[in-house]
Amino acid sequence: MTARAFVVGHPIRHSRSPLIHGHWLAEHGLAGTYERLDVAPDDFAAFFRALPASGFAGGNVTIPHKEAAFRLADSLTERAKKIGAVNTLIVEGGRVRGDNTDAPGFIAHLDRSLGEGWPERTGGTALVLGAGGAARAIVVGLVERGMRVRVANRSPERARALAELDPGHVEALAWEAVPAALSETGLLVNTTSLGMAGHPPLALDLAPLPERAAVADIVYVPLETPLLAAARARGLAAVDGLGMLLHQAVPGFFAWFGLRPEVTPELREKIVADLVAR
Repeated sequence: MTARAFVVGHPIRHSRSPLIHGHWLAEHGLAGTYERLDVAPDDFAAFFRALPASGFAGGNVTIPHKEAAFRLADSLTERAKKIGAVNTLIVEGGRVRGDNTDAPGFIAHLDRSLGEGWPERTGGTALVLGAGGAARAIVVGLVERGMRVRVANRSPERARALAELDPGHVEALAWEAVPAALSETGLLVNTTSLGMAGHPPLALDLAPLPERAAVADIVYVPLETPLLAAARARGLAAVDGLGMLLHQAVPGFFAWFGLRPEVTPELREKIVADLVAR
């Protein structure tokens, strides 16, 4: 029987998920499909309720449906409960389980880019800029790896809400305090849209960062943001946003098609070529 999976969102034409999963299906010679589904917000609940009888093994959920999927899921992984959003659905025995793979995807990309032991080498301290859904997933992942995390956001109440995830390991920081906090930061993570194509750059002097520090940006259009360019100019380790997109796809593929794929240079090159073409 051919396994079927999907990515659902509105709009959905921009999604690179079919390219990623299609690559793995072809690479391993699997009889499966991965489809793009454009579902408007008003229609999402009905779509979700029909999933157990749809023939789909599950799928990915993207903007604007992640919170709705969280509310509608029959069961949730502990990680999804912490993050408060779902990006991966697994249909099992007439029920739909919700997961969030953004946290392990981000951490897997750090492991690949920085090497094992990066939490210790960076001093175990991270500063996350932004407090949206992606930031929440990243903070959960960092705490799971034993990091102490500061969160700074222009809306301080959102940073405080994120810090409530784990007050013993996460604290809110005023946006104005970011420059002073850099000297005590081992990993700087930008989860804002600053630096994305069509948006202003993140104006931040990286000079205070320690020499051991690493800088990550979840933006991947452009692949090298001004922040990452500044980090490389300072000789710091720089981690782009594309790897998070690639690695977060692995658990879902395994759940739907029964094989755990690898994020290879060939896959990365294929997605980079698509980014350039668009």
